[in-house]
Amino acid sequence: MSINSMTGFARAEGSDGRASWHWEARCVNNRGFDLRLRLPPGYDALEAKVREAAGRRFTRGSINISLSIESGLVPMEVRLNEAALTQVVAAADRLRHLTGADPARADGLLALKGVLETVEKREDEGLIAARHRAMLASLETALDGLAAARRAEGARLEPILVASVAEIERLTGNVAASPSRTPEAIRARLAEQIERLVGTGAGLDPDRLHQEAVLIATRADVEEEVKRLVAHVEAARELLSGGGAVGRKLDFLAQELNREATTLTSKANGTDVARAGLALKVVIDQLREQVQNIE
Repeated sequence: MSINSMTGFARAEGSDGRASWHWEARCVNNRGFDLRLRLPPGYDALEAKVREAAGRRFTRGSINISLSIESGLVPMEVRLNEAALTQVVAAADRLRHLTGADPARADGLLALKGVLETVEKREDEGLIAARHRAMLASLETALDGLAAARRAEGARLEPILVASVAEIERLTGNVAASPSRTPEAIRARLAEQIERLVGTGAGLDPDRLHQEAVLIATRADVEEEVKRLVAHVEAARELLSGGGAVGRKLDFLAQELNREATTLTSKANGTDVARAGLALKVVIDQLREQVQNIE
């Protein structure tokens, strides 16, 4: 099973001979699942079905779905606004009474704004239900396309994530193998520092110097951090190989990796370990940035 991105776009069209429409579905990353719909007036009955269809496919992402209908194909009819006509006739009769004008003609009355109205023709309920079913079928096509786009983006991100995890493993291995972590190296470095401070190390007790070196080595020991980094790398590989909706777990692992790298860097007793710790933080930050796009 592959991993999925939360970024994608898809479009699907449909027609029933009396109306045509198209769906657009686009998605960007989000901490949870956020679905926003834009439906034309009169199509609110579709909302529950749209939400159900999207919820079956996606668990994370900010998804926007819109439906557009070509109004030019909607059947129209002309209706007489009898209330408006009554008022116009009354006004014409009053005018004729006051001025002696000729009686108003029908064509003149009908030409007045508001007397005739063009409205959408009321369709049979069966036709409306059939159109809704066709629209929902088109929606399924759009959502399938969005899911495919998210899979394709996930396939592009996966090798980047795998490479980042491999680099974290390599840098962790460098820290584990660093000769600066041994008590002997720390003792030599401590002796050098003391000699630089007091001028000579001849009068120092070798046993006491060894004890101090062991204490410093204990405080600077990063063995636990290294072990946890190795464990987190293994967990990240398992998640990536398993696929599915692993974004939240990978994000948590990235946070844990960063925490261990920060501690390791602060405890570093050698320049090589410090450099490796800083490099780890950079790679982990890059990993976490990419993980934000994973479902």
